[in-house]
Amino acid sequence: MDAVITQPLALYIHWPFCVSKCPYCDFNSHVREGVDQEAWRAALLADLAHEAALLPGRTLGSIFFGGGTPSLMPPATVAALIEAAARHWRLADDIEITLEANPSSVEAARFADLAAAGINRISLGLQSLDDAALRFLGRAHDAGEGLAALATAQRRFARVSIDLIYALPGQGAAAWQAELDRAIGFGTGHLSLYQLTIEPGTRFATLVREGRLVPADPDLAADLFELTRARTAAAGLPAYEISNHARPGEESRHNLTYWRYGDYAGIGPGAHGRRAGLATLRHRKPENWLSAVRSDGQGIAGEEPLDAATRARETILMGLRLREGLDLDRVRAAGAGEAIDDAAAARLERLGLIRRAPSRILVREAGMLLLDRIAAELVGV
Repeated sequence: MDAVITQPLALYIHWPFCVSKCPYCDFNSHVREGVDQEAWRAALLADLAHEAALLPGRTLGSIFFGGGTPSLMPPATVAALIEAAARHWRLADDIEITLEANPSSVEAARFADLAAAGINRISLGLQSLDDAALRFLGRAHDAGEGLAALATAQRRFARVSIDLIYALPGQGAAAWQAELDRAIGFGTGHLSLYQLTIEPGTRFATLVREGRLVPADPDLAADLFELTRARTAAAGLPAYEISNHARPGEESRHNLTYWRYGDYAGIGPGAHGRRAGLATLRHRKPENWLSAVRSDGQGIAGEEPLDAATRARETILMGLRLREGLDLDRVRAAGAGEAIDDAAAARLERLGLIRRAPSRILVREAGMLLLDRIAAELVGV
């Protein structure tokens, strides 16, 4: 495990509250009439202190405030958590501190205070540049409000990422290409571009089951995926992960920790973590998490040791998503040097789906749409 532990640590902080629940969202997000901000700040600080005591002496490479809608957090709470992290660990000189934000005018008004609190990268959930699509997606903002928030974010933060959802019902290639080209033209260094997926338990899943919503045709979705990768690459923002595109040097360092299978501490309701071969999970329901922190000083619902086979599978599944490919040294560091099925790898290479290099396996463009199948065939444990 030494090769993994030498990587910088990442910290994920989950804020579970939203103004409304989007019909496609299966994240741990909740709508509440009121939030006791002082109680939540104290509980997050306590949960953070618990994790830090179990991960002493580490260098923190990134902090990510996710949700939910963390741009609803008071900037003073954000600042307190960053300051506490700096007391618990040594911060990397170039630490990346990201906060997910909805592009409402109310939240954009907080951007200056969030920047002053220490946020240096914003992930803006535009989701679409079209008003009809935003209404379909259940978003609380319109396109004009979203673009105004983007302009504010670009003034306040050195690094801005845009989230967009495509392959919506009825969306053709020409419409998506025009929207994507417009988004590229805004000049941000990072784009997170996700196909609409129908997740179990969501409002959209109910509509599909009832026959009131028809998802995009899979063949069209595949065409849109290939178009997306071609257009972003031509614009100098190639895909460095299956759904994430960036100018060189502007990749999300926090998410790269996940995909490179490094350690990360996760605090707040429902947050997952990986702590030196141990999977951690916090209580999911906000009230249950808050009660656990008050009684136990931390919000952990469970901790599970990960055996070598599980660590190897997770390392492979994560690493294959990356343009840089799967680092086989990381698979060996996970404790399973024979995890790759060599016969399967040779067969996939002959088919032109992967490329094997010394200490690395890379998925070719032709294989990206078959990533789950390729990963399943490669895992020999």
